[in-house]
Amino acid sequence: MNSRPPSNAPQELELKLSLPGAEPAGLAGRLARLPALGRRKPSQQSLMNIYFDTPDQALRRQGFVLRLRRVGSEADPRWLQTLKTSTQERSALSQRGEWESPVAGPALDAAALVPTAWAGIDPDGRLFATLVPCFITRFERTLWLLRRRDGSVVEVALDIGRVEANGRQAPICELELELKAGEPAVLFDLARQLGRGVAVLPASRSKAERGFLLAQDALNRPQRAQLAALVLPLSRLELAQVVLREMFAQFSQNLDSLGTSDDPELVHQARVGWRRFRSGLRLFGKALVVNKPPSLLELQPLLAALGTLRDLDVAVTETLPALADGYAMGQAGRTQAWQAMLTALTQAATVQRQKLRQTLQAPSVGLGLLALTEWLENLSASDDTGRVQKGALRRWARRRTGRLQHRLAQAQTQPVTPEQQHRVRILAKRLRYGVEALRELLPRHLADACSQQATQLQSRLGWSRDVAQARALVMALDPDPTIGAYLQGVVVGFGLSLEGAG
Repeated sequence: MNSRPPSNAPQELELKLSLPGAEPAGLAGRLARLPALGRRKPSQQSLMNIYFDTPDQALRRQGFVLRLRRVGSEADPRWLQTLKTSTQERSALSQRGEWESPVAGPALDAAALVPTAWAGIDPDGRLFATLVPCFITRFERTLWLLRRRDGSVVEVALDIGRVEANGRQAPICELELELKAGEPAVLFDLARQLGRGVAVLPASRSKAERGFLLAQDALNRPQRAQLAALVLPLSRLELAQVVLREMFAQFSQNLDSLGTSDDPELVHQARVGWRRFRSGLRLFGKALVVNKPPSLLELQPLLAALGTLRDLDVAVTETLPALADGYAMGQAGRTQAWQAMLTALTQAATVQRQKLRQTLQAPSVGLGLLALTEWLENLSASDDTGRVQKGALRRWARRRTGRLQHRLAQAQTQPVTPEQQHRVRILAKRLRYGVEALRELLPRHLADACSQQATQLQSRLGWSRDVAQARALVMALDPDPTIGAYLQGVVVGFGLSLEGAG
């Protein structure tokens, strides 16, 4: 990790896992029967947390979280005040500073903040005076303490409850594995053991982050690409780690939201995140020779389900609506036939969305995502090349961008076939994703020109591909023959072979 808590902060190292599709009732019992937790008696806690910040979220912007926790019932409460650093790196494995103190009651205590990092945040006390409650979490916690033969100690917490903010609620159903003693690898080893019996997914959002998003009614909004923050100097592998971690987080965060939201854009952004991640692996290919990524085979059913659903969503919400008037020509019968076809495709998309959620609940998918998460966290640990100065990284970034430009230019000189158009589109995506990842290291004019070129190519070739794909989906429904003939004409009008979809 490139950003660390203050050096004097007590450290918390935690791996967070969501439990896709799990029924909260009886979940603690299911976990208790797994070999990893067997013969260990759990304890129970009722927890209520109040999170504080300024109205403009000054604490959050500085990378801190402040909460009051009530342990136990209202009749017999114990109150704890906690200040945490919040990592800027989007990963299921988080390392944070944490200062916790008992306090007298449900009010913030300035004196309890004295031995923490608070003085650096709020030297004159003005910020403290403006703190207000932002949201609340309430959950039942089941705790197991695991002491292993190698001396490592892990606390496993199952939290089931809800987040409450501005009249809105969202469920909490997650596992937290906190390392009390030992090496981080122990957390992933335990997560794999649990993941063979109960489906888990790496979760990069803390309860605090979910609460702030819920307060803004943005909890399940699609997560788009973000510019990775580069703190130079970096080694080549450290650069790869920062960039790939952000790409993978876009993929996994959208997957997590797909469990409860039907927003088609979540599917789109999950696929974008994955394509960016695969492009990133190619971008840093030589640097990853020593520490190769794990097999992606376990993720293939998930990726196939995402692709099928995305094709249906695009056809129903974008491509076919744009072609409707050209087919109907104001005739009621043709309008009805077109609408019946759209309804059938919409139903197919609904069925596919459920299949995708079932795929997310397959233990093998979670284990594949866990393997990638662990690989990402260990990526720079094997680096013996040393950090390089900004100038060297800039030269490397320009060389890599130049190669991507050259491959795209070569592909555009080849004969125009559906297969070649598809290759040009893929290479345009790789160029755009690569430039986005390395933008801080590239001259602005070069980055802008490459992005514009790649985006224009993607848009032009993407529409052609979408029309051909929509026709293939419609024909599988055995529609009114005139619809098939109309869509065939549209496809031919784009100069595409009917076998060109895919």
